[in-house]
Amino acid sequence: TFRLSCPSLRDQLEWKSACDAAFAVDTRDSTKAHRFFESSFVPYLILNKDGTREGLITGYYEPLLRGSRTPDRVYRYPIYGVPDDLLVVDLVALHPDLKGVRLRGRADGNKVVTYYSRAEIERGDAQVRGREILWVDDFVELFFLQIQGSGRVQLPGGSVVRIGFADHNGHPFRSIGRILIERGEISPDKASMQGIKNWAKLHPDRLVALFQENPAYVFFREMPASDLGPIGAQGVALTPGRSVAVDPAAIPLGAPVFLSTTWPLSTRPLNRLVIAQDSGSAIKGAVRADFFWG
Repeated sequence: TFRLSCPSLRDQLEWKSACDAAFAVDTRDSTKAHRFFESSFVPYLILNKDGTREGLITGYYEPLLRGSRTPDRVYRYPIYGVPDDLLVVDLVALHPDLKGVRLRGRADGNKVVTYYSRAEIERGDAQVRGREILWVDDFVELFFLQIQGSGRVQLPGGSVVRIGFADHNGHPFRSIGRILIERGEISPDKASMQGIKNWAKLHPDRLVALFQENPAYVFFREMPASDLGPIGAQGVALTPGRSVAVDPAAIPLGAPVFLSTTWPLSTRPLNRLVIAQDSGSAIKGAVRADFFWG
């Protein structure tokens, strides 16, 4: 998994020796692989800004949806590509301290203003007509596809199209699970994706309003067919169980990270070396990671 990161790292002097050494390791020998990481890297303890050590580890995956290249009564929920009026503002040339910060907006006369929210996009305010990539049959699955950031869509004939993250509308992510907890709709132990889907089945008339309280919206692009995982923010295929999404402001992409956490909904320890190869709008802070399951 670390080797997959090296093509995007080798031109950086501080990574060259580690990447060169990685390709000399016989990965069938776990002792040599173990020794490689111990000899090539110096461990640092990651702390939050307040000095605490604990944080949140979540998980994500590549979902499979049912869809079509043409809309009909069944396939009526569009997956959009990047709209033509979405602007990306990079201020690093004027403000080097904003490295990695890229704002999204749109032109309004001679001003750049905030891009449309989820509610406004779904209402038809944005220039998304004609930017449809596919249509799917399930509004709830489409919402969670946006949270996952990539997925596969099975077409009526059986073929599968892979789609990946292309851009977003720049609005901050707001957790639907947290909203339901705060309103007393579900208990904290039921705030998983499965728990939210169960709530959705019981309250179909309230779904649109609830989902629109998360103003963040993701746009996709069609990806080449591949047996490897989806492409992460580093531009490399993700490895199930070994790739994580991090906040690049705290952890550089490509870096090995040792997780000391638990398996989902369990006290069973999960202690594992993983590689930071992805990022996400909801993954903010130092002790924060999203574990890719596959």
